[in-house]
Amino acid sequence: MTTVATKEIDDHAFTAPRAEDLAALLVARDRPPRPSALSASMTFGWRAMRKIRHVPEQLFDVTAFPAMMVLMYAYLFGGALAGSVHAYIQFLLPGILVMSVVMITMYTGVAINTDIHKGVFDRFRTLPIWRPAPMVGYLLGDIVRYIIASVVMLTVGVVIGYRPDGGVTGILLGVALLMVFSFAFSWIWTMVGLLLRTEKSVMSVSMMVIFPLTFLSNVFVDPRTLPGWLQAFVNNSPVTHLATAVRELMTGNWPAADIAWTLGWSALFVTVFGTVTMRLYNRK
Repeated sequence: MTTVATKEIDDHAFTAPRAEDLAALLVARDRPPRPSALSASMTFGWRAMRKIRHVPEQLFDVTAFPAMMVLMYAYLFGGALAGSVHAYIQFLLPGILVMSVVMITMYTGVAINTDIHKGVFDRFRTLPIWRPAPMVGYLLGDIVRYIIASVVMLTVGVVIGYRPDGGVTGILLGVALLMVFSFAFSWIWTMVGLLLRTEKSVMSVSMMVIFPLTFLSNVFVDPRTLPGWLQAFVNNSPVTHLATAVRELMTGNWPAADIAWTLGWSALFVTVFGTVTMRLYNRK
C-alpha cells in the first residue's frame, strides 16, 4: 500500500507542466527593464576590475613598471642630456608618463583575446544588452589602471625633484587628456585581440606598433635635435602631440593646437577602430 502511494506521489511530482500554465506564469510578471548602455558598460567595467582581485599580478604593470621607467630613464639620461637628474625630470616626466600609459593599453587586447578563447564572449553575445558594452567595459576598467599608473609615476617624479608649474590643475588636465587618448587608442588593441588567434601574437603585434610610435617622439628629447627626415615623422606623430600637450598643461600653459590634434586623433581612433572592432565582434 505504501509503495503504491509513493508511486502516485512521484508520478504527480514529475508531471510535465502544461503549456498554458507556463504561458500564464510568464505573462503574469513584467519583464525586468533592459539595462541602459551606460549601466551595462559599467557592469562590465566592474567585472574587469574584480579580476584583479583574483590575479593581483596584473597590478605589476601599473605600479612597479611605471616607477622603474621613471627612475631608469631619469638617472640614465639625466646627466648626459640635461646636466642633472633634477633638470631632466622636468622635461622627462610628462613624456614618460605618456609613453608608459600608452604602452599599458596593449593589455586590453590580450585580455579580450583570452576571454574569447575561454568562451566567455559567446555568453556575452546572448545577453539582451547593448552590443558594445563588453568592449566599452574593458576600456573603462582599464582607465582605472591608467590612473593608478599615473599616480605612481607622478609620486616618484615629485620625490626625485619634479615640480609642475601648473600645479594641481595642470596635472589634472594633463592626466585627463591622457585618459581620453588612451581610451581611444585602446580600440586598436580590441580589434587586434579579435583578429589574432593567441595572446602571444597580440602581444607581439602590439609591441611592434607601440615601440616605434613611442620612442620616435619627443618623449625623451627635443625633435629639433633629430635629423630632418626623422623630424617630419616625429613632429606629426600622435604621441608627440599628446606628450607636448600634457607637458605644456602641467607647466601651466594652454597648447590649443596640440590639444586639438590629440582630440582629433582620439576621435579618429574611436571612429575607425571602434567600428571595425564591432563588426568583427558581431561576426566572430
